[in-house]
Amino acid sequence: MRKVRIVTDSSAHFPNPDIVKRYQIEVVPLTVHLGAQSFREGEELDADAFFRLVTHASSTATLSSPTVEDFATLYSRLNRETDQVLSLHMSRRMSTTWDHANRASKTLLGRCEIIALDSMTTSVGLAVLVETAAKAAETGADIEEVVRIVRAMLPHVYTVFFVETLDYLRYNGLLSEAQSILGTMLNIKPFLTIEDGELIPMEKVRTQAQAIDKLVEFAAEFSDLEDLIILQNTPYPNDQTRMLQDRLAVEFGGRNFPVMMYGPSLATMIGPNGMGVMVYEGMDLEDEL
Repeated sequence: MRKVRIVTDSSAHFPNPDIVKRYQIEVVPLTVHLGAQSFREGEELDADAFFRLVTHASSTATLSSPTVEDFATLYSRLNRETDQVLSLHMSRRMSTTWDHANRASKTLLGRCEIIALDSMTTSVGLAVLVETAAKAAETGADIEEVVRIVRAMLPHVYTVFFVETLDYLRYNGLLSEAQSILGTMLNIKPFLTIEDGELIPMEKVRTQAQAIDKLVEFAAEFSDLEDLIILQNTPYPNDQTRMLQDRLAVEFGGRNFPVMMYGPSLATMIGPNGMGVMVYEGMDLEDEL
């Protein structure tokens, strides 16, 4: 039996980028649009370049999915090496990427088993699922087993953010124009979470200190926390993230949690001035399966 190949999209942001090459993960780029310019995420535009560009941009960045043809071409190429492909993508409620992958999966019926799976998340949460799937495939698991493992993990991946800029939330329909104007006047910072694959406002805070309190309270709810990654808009820890790291170290017995820059695709949804955490809750996969 030939190894299951894993496909994902560029919204998956890997804490260790070497994982992609090590496990032969195929990453299909989304396209980021900024004014009259368009960039293939991860190939023509990385996070650092995006945040430099958007600082001086007069328009809101938007995102478009790979086409059905993009996926069909990739699946056809992979079919020369395998007859099992798991295509794991950002939530269908955030993008048409999963839908395009699913439609393309029908083009090789009878020749290659392709399962397009909705991760119900994005960014680092998606990357955690993709990495686990790739490791399972590397050990010889068939596609049904890999899918079972990923589906068992889905309810255990959590992501929350707070944002400074309300424009992107208004543009994406998460806030009305009136709410956005009022929120800006009152200096309100929305607290967001991904729930059932959808990015939704949870509550509001007024200061960065309150926002950090909320992030710590959220993380502290997990008694069996396997992994936590802090997401921010700069390549190196800033004062806020260092404060958050210190607070989390107290809550979790001196553990040091990594900080990484979130990518352009997520920034088109929450804006360029956000901060958050991704939590993977510990679980026993054997019990879950």
